[in-house]
Amino acid sequence: MNKEIDQLAADNIRALAVAMVEKANSGHPGGPMGGADYMHILYSEFFNYDPSDMHWPFRDRFFMDAGHLSTLMYAQYYLLGNYAKDDVANFRQWGSVTPGHPEVDVARGIENTSGPLGQGHTMGVGAAIAANFLKARFGDWMNHKVYGFISDGGVQEEISQGAGRIAGHLGLSNFIMFYDSNDVQLSSKTDEVTSENTAMKYEAWGWKVVTIDGHDHEQIRQALKDANAETEKPTLIIGETIMGKGCVTADGTSYEGYTELHGKPIGDTGADYEKTLVNLGADVENPFDIYAQVEEYYEGIINRKKDEAQAKKKEIDAWRAQNTELSAKLDGFLEGKMPALDFSSIQQKEGQATRAASSNVLAYLAENVENMIVSSADLSNSDKTDGFLKKTSVLQKGDFSGAFLQAGVAELTMATIANGIALHGGVIPVVATFFVFSDYMKPAIRLSAIQELPVKFVWTHDAFRVGEDGPTHQPIEQEAQIRLLEKLKNHSHEQSFVALRPADSQETNVAWKMAMENQKTPTGLILSRQGIKDVPAMNGTRYEAALGAEKGGYLVQEVADPDVILIANGSEVSTLVAATKLLEEKEGLKVNIASIPSEGIFRQQSQAYQEKVIPPNKPVFGLTAGLPVNLEGLAGPNGKVFGLEHFGYSAPATVLDEKFGFTGDQVYQQVVDFLK
Repeated sequence: MNKEIDQLAADNIRALAVAMVEKANSGHPGGPMGGADYMHILYSEFFNYDPSDMHWPFRDRFFMDAGHLSTLMYAQYYLLGNYAKDDVANFRQWGSVTPGHPEVDVARGIENTSGPLGQGHTMGVGAAIAANFLKARFGDWMNHKVYGFISDGGVQEEISQGAGRIAGHLGLSNFIMFYDSNDVQLSSKTDEVTSENTAMKYEAWGWKVVTIDGHDHEQIRQALKDANAETEKPTLIIGETIMGKGCVTADGTSYEGYTELHGKPIGDTGADYEKTLVNLGADVENPFDIYAQVEEYYEGIINRKKDEAQAKKKEIDAWRAQNTELSAKLDGFLEGKMPALDFSSIQQKEGQATRAASSNVLAYLAENVENMIVSSADLSNSDKTDGFLKKTSVLQKGDFSGAFLQAGVAELTMATIANGIALHGGVIPVVATFFVFSDYMKPAIRLSAIQELPVKFVWTHDAFRVGEDGPTHQPIEQEAQIRLLEKLKNHSHEQSFVALRPADSQETNVAWKMAMENQKTPTGLILSRQGIKDVPAMNGTRYEAALGAEKGGYLVQEVADPDVILIANGSEVSTLVAATKLLEEKEGLKVNIASIPSEGIFRQQSQAYQEKVIPPNKPVFGLTAGLPVNLEGLAGPNGKVFGLEHFGYSAPATVLDEKFGFTGDQVYQQVVDFLK
């Protein structure tokens, strides 16, 4: 170790962070200045990866929670050769690879899009779960670490309770988190908003906790040594740091620890930009330069990292040579290869709820897909993920041989952990709860869509037919919210989310087929609580007909020159079937019925196909148990959609169907009135 070069390297990181924010005239310089010492020691001495192979699956991983500290990461990775000088000089600018908050860019070392505070470290917990899951199946050689970095805001966000509880309960000793405790947040000092004992809180959750001077390199070094040696618990390193460490005024007086240093360029505070650069050893004329001594030192670090990675790779190669079948299986997991699956073989009972049909699919997947973790927010017997659970066991401390995560009542935490599992790679995450509780998951669903993660969301109890539980548990507006993501493009210019609301059991089989085959974006399955009459098949088997769902929408009943087109998804399709019998018998009408489980996918089909299903010159009537807007875009300006424009009430489902106008008789009359 070299105290002088360590200090110089940390100060170089500080100067770069200051310069980036100053040039952009936007950002957060104070926190990166406080965290620079920890980052330098972590990456120079402890972090294991291959600079020549950034996607190496057995690398250590770093999950940033405090995304506003992005300059801390960019400066550190610039020293490591992951960014060019122009990259850091164009912080927060159009087209740059250094956005204001870090976005997934594994080639440059960015493992996660940080998002709102709290989610970043929780995704790290998910990655640690995935790593332990794989380690249990392939051996102790798979011993890479997951590092998290959290700030005061992340600790305060409610999600930190779920992440802390689950990580401690599972004994995630491969998860090491640094808490940058600088007593300052964006608009106040922390003592104005909290008086909790953070160390005691994490200890109560089962963590190893150590408090250090976050600027003392030897204390940082020792804390990381102890954390890497820990085998029973996750570790929280509370680093007491100084906001704006190294800031000075125009006369050289120290200007550290002030709240304004959190979110303003240094030049807009009481500190002096140029004098601060000089104090940190930077060249004011060339603030984005790496110091000569630091550059030489980091060249040695990079070469050492490569050598250490090669030694690890030789160890892995030796394991592969002795375990060829396991090795091939591991590669398949990491490459996202799916085993041959026959969804048509999954037997379903007549007239069951789609959540029950989903349970049967999950039981099949439990026996055929070995790298899947299914999680439920204390609802496995209601959201029917117990179909999977009955075929496996629960993940627990010291035993990750199972594949079911009992998340407890923590929907946002569970969904964010799933994002982390997906980011780690090699494991397929599935999470489940009631559809109305998707409200608690929205921030994670959004990050799943932004990061293009193939998480599978299972949402049951999909409509007001939840019945007696009343309006708080009856989703009305949730489908409209979720389907907005189907209209939103991700940065790969693709539909950012796939929402599927299947009409019956066989369409549920197909929906799961679509979800498992979708490795580009998240998928949500919206499933019923109540039994649904199976939709009759026009030709062949119902499963063969339901494969039409792969186009987002298809005709479940088709006649020549129809008088009206009826459209719906989910359980309303069977209601349309019942209404159609009356329309045919009483009115002599010719009726086409379309099931549209995913408008987003349907809109990707050719114009000719869309017009075959929903002709533009025919009257269209839509039925939805949610807001009419769910189908209004499909029905068109001359169509009509019957839905709900009010919250539900507590009563049996059959009573609500009648009171709200959702029986076959009532829909028949609505269509007749519409056609008049």
